Amino acid sequence: MMAWLSVALPAVPLLGALLLLLAPNRLRPLLHTYGLTLSGLTLALAVLMAATFDYSRAARPQFEVDQAWIPGLGLRFHLGVDGISLPLIVLTALLTFLCFVYLCWGAARKGFVGARPRALVFTLLVLEVGMIGTFLALDLLLFFVFFEIVLIPMYFLIGIWGGGGRRAASVKFILYTLLGSVVMLLGLLLVWAQTGTLDIEALSAAHGAGMARSVQILAFVAIGIGLAVKTPMWPLHTWLPDAHTEAPTVGSVLLAGVLLKMGTYGFARIAIPILPEGAMAVAPWLGAFAVVGIIYGALACLAQRDLKRMIAYSSVGHMGFVLLGFATLTPVGINGALFANVAHGLITGLLFFLAGAIKDRYHTADMPSLGGGMLATLPRLGSLLTFASIASLGLPGLAGFWGEMLALFGAFQPANGLPRALFLTYMAIGGLGAVLTAAYFLVMLSRVTHGRPRALSDEREGVTPDERPVVPLGSTARRSATATLDPPPRPEPYSGRNKPPNTPEPGTPPDHTAPSGGEAYLEDAGPLNSGTPSDNARPSDDDAWPPDARAVSSGGALTGGAEPAGGPQRAIGAPPQQAPDDIRSYELLAWTPLVALILLFGLWPGLLLSLTTPAVQTLLGAVS
Repeated sequence: MMAWLSVALPAVPLLGALLLLLAPNRLRPLLHTYGLTLSGLTLALAVLMAATFDYSRAARPQFEVDQAWIPGLGLRFHLGVDGISLPLIVLTALLTFLCFVYLCWGAARKGFVGARPRALVFTLLVLEVGMIGTFLALDLLLFFVFFEIVLIPMYFLIGIWGGGGRRAASVKFILYTLLGSVVMLLGLLLVWAQTGTLDIEALSAAHGAGMARSVQILAFVAIGIGLAVKTPMWPLHTWLPDAHTEAPTVGSVLLAGVLLKMGTYGFARIAIPILPEGAMAVAPWLGAFAVVGIIYGALACLAQRDLKRMIAYSSVGHMGFVLLGFATLTPVGINGALFANVAHGLITGLLFFLAGAIKDRYHTADMPSLGGGMLATLPRLGSLLTFASIASLGLPGLAGFWGEMLALFGAFQPANGLPRALFLTYMAIGGLGAVLTAAYFLVMLSRVTHGRPRALSDEREGVTPDERPVVPLGSTARRSATATLDPPPRPEPYSGRNKPPNTPEPGTPPDHTAPSGGEAYLEDAGPLNSGTPSDNARPSDDDAWPPDARAVSSGGALTGGAEPAGGPQRAIGAPPQQAPDDIRSYELLAWTPLVALILLFGLWPGLLLSLTTPAVQTLLGAVS
């Protein structure tokens, strides 16, 4: 009954991607709408599955499809859904649909129309096939196939539509994940050789029967390494910050919201229930790597200037809490890990949407260069960034709190056979990591949303354009991005040591060229909008602009295409630009479901925990 849903969920985006290969070029303007329609249909199927799911049997697979796939090898096409996989399937379909919503309107669409739109839609649809298929698969080889499908589209998503360092980031991503996948495949083949089957349901029911303890440990380590790379677990995380920093907004949302969950899901679906003795032996080491990742991720966040990179490192810390929950091998800890999985997907997906919107408006994600005061200039965007940040740091009443709290509580009383004193130490270190998480998010908010905007500070302090300090483009401008402007006295003429190079002698006609070496003398003016100054503010005669002002484009970057090292800057005397837009309608449409679910799961955690608890108790049958 309703088993067709398990086939239809990956089939709809797959058929949609294949039809794109036959679409004529004249349909180019409709491609984003096409992707929105296909992802919307997939989301509707996921919601239908959630609505018809039998919650009284959440521990058993439902909507099962079990057909012979390769009879000669005993491989079967086995799909199904239980209480562990259902939330992740709905999360995947929702985030993919919201990414298409984000791409269909406004500035985001304009940015992609000229950048291979057919390839972009095709890539996102194939990516959705792999993500949903991973959560549906109940055969080890089928799981591996879907697990690998996502690598190629994500590689192209970063490598084609990413930022300036996209090539290096995409190559690093594919090398790390492929190497981890090879090691994981060896572990899966070892399980097959020992048991004679790849059926996940049968292997989970056997709880490691037929495999010696040494074999289980070896298989758990091999499979765990492959899953840990995708999670990612410290020290296998180094591909993640570069991938997030260079990926486009939709790539970062799906990478953080879904792809990282594929690694942690593998621990709950494969490693722990199939290899219980291996899990018991490796759990203390898994907990140690988890807490190191929590502390490392928090300290790395405190050192970041780039907003997207800070959010990427925060994922290392949050995934550390997930791995700590799995390491406890208790229903409380694993429930916390599964809850944190879903909460992190919602919160970090929203954070990357917001980081993309900020970069779109200011043309930089460098936090000191943003200048602060976003709550004054963009109150709605600043308020939503504050909401997402306090949800991520684990404020009670929001979704980010419950998963991390339950993971720490599971470490307080780990499974029988695990060293309690060691896990109490892990709990204390994890608690310190939670404090550091609050610290780096509060530092970020103080840099970006609080304080007075730089232009407003100048106005209130009475600093006129002629009185603003003149600094060369380079390290001085970068350091001055965070300095407080006190009204200085009118600068005296340059003479002697303070005379910049190539400064004409008094009485010499002005030279309308930049100083030697291409160095331009600019005023650090904080964040700028990409728009053109309003006509009533622009001088009627270009000669009224200072020579250096004409060297700067309306977007805050040099006309040659290079952006100033310290972030967007405005030339001395340049007219003020229009304030950037606050939250746009299509952004509000894409972000509202995430805000609603963060509040829903934060205020009503039992909605999710009642779904995962029966399945967790079943998978822990041999080690609880």
